[in-house]
Amino acid sequence: MTPRKGLLILSLGAVAALGFFAQVMSQDSRPADDGRARMDRFRQQMTDRLKQSLGIANDEEWKALQPKLEKVMTLRGQAMGFGGGRNRGNRNRDNNAGENAQQPQSDVAKASAELQKVLQNKDAKPQEIKTALDALRTARAKAREELVKAQKELQEVLTLRQEAQLVSMGMLE
Repeated sequence: MTPRKGLLILSLGAVAALGFFAQVMSQDSRPADDGRARMDRFRQQMTDRLKQSLGIANDEEWKALQPKLEKVMTLRGQAMGFGGGRNRGNRNRDNNAGENAQQPQSDVAKASAELQKVLQNKDAKPQEIKTALDALRTARAKAREELVKAQKELQEVLTLRQEAQLVSMGMLE
């Protein structure tokens, strides 16, 4: 190994160690909070960035756009197959059971959960799998149709600049 490569590797290692140390120290200095507070902060940051990138002038304009934007984002996730499902995996299953029981699941989430249930059964018959798979595909197609409609409704209240920004962000076609 040449001295130059050795110095480069040593420098990269030092930068990585400093980055890790800074991250650990910043986490230790923050008060402990639950995942909900972190998620709320994240959502607020994303909202602020979205408002800024769309050039939202006032709260009144935001109140008109926000429900339409949220509908598009929700339907977009469903149409992409995320389904709006709750409790994927084991993460937070017990902590959020009461909260999630109160939140309605989308048709895509229900169909996805049903397909997973069928797939977990090693003795499931091909017809059971096909039925569950067809139900999921139908739910996703319906979500895509609803997404197109919601995107058109959103476009009706946007300026051309806002529309272009949302197209560049992938929220509109």
